[in-house]
Amino acid sequence: MSKSGKKSENRKVAKDDRNLKNQVLSSEKKDFVFGYHSSKEVIQQGRAMKVFLQEDAKGKRVNEIKECAKIAGVSVKWVPKSKLSNLTNNAVHQGIAVLASPYRYLTLSKLISQTKREEPFFLILDSLEDPHNLGSILRTADATGVDGVILPKHNAVGITPTVVKTSTGAVEHVPVVRVSNLVQTVALLKQEGFWIFGTDMEGLDYRKWQIKGKLALIIGNEGRGIRSLLKKEVDEMLAIPMNGHVQSLNAGVAAGILMYEVYRERNLFQDI
Repeated sequence: MSKSGKKSENRKVAKDDRNLKNQVLSSEKKDFVFGYHSSKEVIQQGRAMKVFLQEDAKGKRVNEIKECAKIAGVSVKWVPKSKLSNLTNNAVHQGIAVLASPYRYLTLSKLISQTKREEPFFLILDSLEDPHNLGSILRTADATGVDGVILPKHNAVGITPTVVKTSTGAVEHVPVVRVSNLVQTVALLKQEGFWIFGTDMEGLDYRKWQIKGKLALIIGNEGRGIRSLLKKEVDEMLAIPMNGHVQSLNAGVAAGILMYEVYRERNLFQDI
């Protein structure tokens, strides 16, 4: 190829790079989801706008993503691995990424009205900051049949690409509400007949928890726990007994133990 030909080709590549980058930058109000499970769920749930696949990617998973995109009517673009790494900030993208429409949070009233169970179980997360914790909690919430998760709008993590990836797509199946004031939200839940529980080292052994009626469980911030104003609204505190030197658990682990306790109690006889 001549020098002029190489220059022309380089300009074309640079232009393609800019166009792709601009497409992502113009999608700031959209989610950029990556990884096999989360990408597949986003496509199947109708949030995908464009699929990016690594140009040398092959195998069953890639074929499944292509087929899902085809069924959903979403275009697929093949790009180099370096480009996917750049677009996902060097995340473990597994050769797959998706531009998706914004995650749709519910309102509290919508969550309550659409919940079909007579005794629903909601999870309230007070100012969690780690997206991996939130993703893990949402994954467990889906597994244990939690009816909804409530997050504060401010000073807390929301549904980010990392959360979607960590939840392995479970976020697409768990209703999530974002509210301005958790204290007011708890007051509204009480008016709807919910019992409010929290976690505290000095609380009731969770194995003695009376899991009846409408329940809402508050999990506090990773370092600070539940804020004092919110604690005042709690009907009863629960404790997870521990024998180790470190008398606290990761927020995701603590939430998982308590979610499974509710699941165990409410499904005990169905599983026999």
